[in-house]
Amino acid sequence: MSEIYDVVPRPPMPNLPGGVVLRESPDELIDAMIADLLVHASGCVRAFGDFHLALSGGSTPEPFYRRLMYDPACREFPWKRTHLWIVDERRVPFEDDRSNYKMIRETIVVHSDIPAEQVHPMRATEPDADEVYERALREVLEWREKGHDRLDYVLLGMGTDGHTASLFPHSPALDARDRLIAINAGPTVTPPDRVTMTFPLLNASRFIGVMVTGSGKRATLTKIAARQVGPREMPILGIRPLAGELRWYIDEAACPIPDSAGDGTSTGSANVGGR
Repeated sequence: MSEIYDVVPRPPMPNLPGGVVLRESPDELIDAMIADLLVHASGCVRAFGDFHLALSGGSTPEPFYRRLMYDPACREFPWKRTHLWIVDERRVPFEDDRSNYKMIRETIVVHSDIPAEQVHPMRATEPDADEVYERALREVLEWREKGHDRLDYVLLGMGTDGHTASLFPHSPALDARDRLIAINAGPTVTPPDRVTMTFPLLNASRFIGVMVTGSGKRATLTKIAARQVGPREMPILGIRPLAGELRWYIDEAACPIPDSAGDGTSTGSANVGGR
């Protein structure tokens, strides 16, 4: 007797600005992210002699960071040639559990062979933290040839409100045009105050990855795919690389799936193959 199998349709690729990597599970998504990161890192080291990597905090990328430390595929990662930058930071001490650098330090820095002088934490509690970090970026990157003096790989996340880095909807740092780093504070910023990379710095990067996982982000991605809002309402839409690549890394749970009414808000499951 032949067996009958239910065929679960795959969700269509979401219409997001930039390229999309869609995988069924977070683990499979991390496999793809590692492969891409290794290609970019090795390519930059060959071309420029070093690799400038900027990482975000939060719970979403933490499994990715852990995998970088134990996955056999990552044994050849060029940590000794890597400069590690922090995308954004809360204005709290490094010992505070809310510190992005604390998580990145405990997950990556202490377990890799990256030289201490190539790790660049944001000392966000200092009154001039934005100016100090911007000066450090300029001083380190100016050793490269003109046109290559930019970040090589930036990993961003996205909140349910569409914020990325510490660029929140309607917050002051959205308007920074002549600064690479800005302090973001005020009623539209989720406390505590932040220090963050700005759109001009992020959009000048060679490669920007946005990692989005979990069903809680599906409604936000649906709005982005439908172009229902702009960057002030949803700052992730302000990520528009000038001469680089934007790539979304999305798991099945976060992917918008059009329902029978066509409004793209279905929460049904789908079997997403390797894309």
